[in-house]
Amino acid sequence: MKKLLLSSVVVLIGFTFISRLTYLQLFSFSPNQILEDPAIKKVYDYPERGYIYDRNGELMVGNQAAYDVMVIPREVKPLDTLEFCSLLGIDKTTFVSKMKKARVYSPRLPSVLVPQLSKADYARLQEKMRHFEGFYIQKRSLRYYATHSAANVLGYISEVNERDLTNNPYYVAGELKGRTGIEKQYEEILRGRKGVKHIQKDRFNRDIGPYKSGKLDTLPQQGKEIHITIDKALQEYGERLMHGKRGGIVAIEPKSGEILTMISGPTYDPALLVGRERSRNYTKLHYDSISKPTWDRSILAEPSPGSPFKIMNALVAMQEGVIQPSTTFRCYNGFYVGSTKRGCHCGGGIRDMNSGIYKSCNAYFAGTFRKIYNKFPTTDEGMDVWENHMKSFGLGSYLGTDLPTGRPGRIPDKAYYDRAYGDNRWASSYIISNSIGQGEVAATPLQLANMTAAVANKGHFFTPHVIKNISGGMGIDAKYTEPRYTTIDRAHFEPVIQGMANVYKYGTARWLQIPGIDIAGKTGTVENFVRIDGKRMQLTDHSVFVAFAPVENPKIALAVYIENGYYGARYAGHIASLLIEKYINGEITRKDLEKRMLEKTLEHEYAKPFTGEPFKINEYVW
Repeated sequence: MKKLLLSSVVVLIGFTFISRLTYLQLFSFSPNQILEDPAIKKVYDYPERGYIYDRNGELMVGNQAAYDVMVIPREVKPLDTLEFCSLLGIDKTTFVSKMKKARVYSPRLPSVLVPQLSKADYARLQEKMRHFEGFYIQKRSLRYYATHSAANVLGYISEVNERDLTNNPYYVAGELKGRTGIEKQYEEILRGRKGVKHIQKDRFNRDIGPYKSGKLDTLPQQGKEIHITIDKALQEYGERLMHGKRGGIVAIEPKSGEILTMISGPTYDPALLVGRERSRNYTKLHYDSISKPTWDRSILAEPSPGSPFKIMNALVAMQEGVIQPSTTFRCYNGFYVGSTKRGCHCGGGIRDMNSGIYKSCNAYFAGTFRKIYNKFPTTDEGMDVWENHMKSFGLGSYLGTDLPTGRPGRIPDKAYYDRAYGDNRWASSYIISNSIGQGEVAATPLQLANMTAAVANKGHFFTPHVIKNISGGMGIDAKYTEPRYTTIDRAHFEPVIQGMANVYKYGTARWLQIPGIDIAGKTGTVENFVRIDGKRMQLTDHSVFVAFAPVENPKIALAVYIENGYYGARYAGHIASLLIEKYINGEITRKDLEKRMLEKTLEHEYAKPFTGEPFKINEYVW
């Protein structure tokens, strides 16, 4: 009986194992099964990455052929290492290091040994690859740039790292992925989807044909073309004007929120981050801690906005009913905070809103700022109202753009000042610098451009964005076509716009007029302090300018911020006027302005604090 029972158990166990194996072989399948099976090799077919065109259909980013040398560590046979390294253009130490890394990743799966061979290197190597078992060449496409500009907008692609492989199972070692800019934001659209072939191997590791007759193979899906809102010609021209200068420029089409240009200076040629020298070039650019070419000042820099912020306080004051366009304040070549006098450069006298704007009178806007807060029983209530109005223009927020990075700027609230001064221990006089855009207020050039677009539209704006359309009828996010309204009534914008128009006619930018184009603008000059060796030091002022044109039917609104650029009309105003004329007319008539901006640089200003020698600021040599 015991023998019968034992025999039955053995038969049952055997039958269970046979049944399970039969099920696994014939009926069960999972993708992991293929990955784990050493007898099945996966060969990927990579599609071309989607092309990028500007708003006018001009090619900005295409593709070019490149070749990666791949290795499957367990299939590598003894080889002449020195000869192989010579063919690859690497040293033995690098070869050993890369092989070790490939084995750690997976001894059975392919890894990139040497990426991005040129056609010449590929042709030389292909003839001798048969001598090196375990290695093969994988064709890829690398980015080709039809422009030397827009590096920070377009972004770059690079090889995936261990974090990417862990977080996204789509990628395998050696693949490329968008890292910054548009390449990162629209990665899934641009990359397409790679195809895969499964090759069955025999016990001698020879290819014997498709696994399961190719039923599991997939075809590659081409990456989609995208058209972006950037104007290639305007972008290239703006970067020429920015040569030798540091700062950020953003131009927006007011009626759509489409970003026409985003410029950060200094910048770099996007082609530097393509090919085998990419890593070396990136290291050089990234660790340039003085000029910071990889730091996008157009969306990351958060300086004080300066005098362009005055128009915001004028709008808030009118909305709250504390002033009218005819309301006047006396300027004593400045204004008093207690017994302390703050300066003004308008010339002094009686100022209404119009002259206050076009002469950029500090006293007028200090008085306006006080009236806003004096309306309310407590400073806290006044701050809440003021903050709400400012944030309705997109200030102090990320705006919701389709850019993968950015900064929110700062519109301070009552909690901010409570932490600094204590609850109920501060008043409008403590924060009076916010009246002229130099207190605790901070804004990126993108936010200033969007603010200007909202003024041009008399009370609404569209979320700024860089995507215009995607091939294949794929729509863009609906939020980019929906207007966002400010808390300011439309009627209050007209006197402010008139004052901005007079900035060009009679005010601080009167010598920057462009024939045939009515422009509304506002200059700004921002004090510039740095800390060097523990000491607070003042440098030459920053130059700021916002503008839109034409006044009656705005096609472009922009903000220009030039570090150490003196007063607002000097560098920022020149560049803003030229960009407006370039965009609207397609050619430049003010050759005097153009010549000045193309020839003049501010490198001498940026070098001053590093010389160790005494220096002057805000020199009027021009």
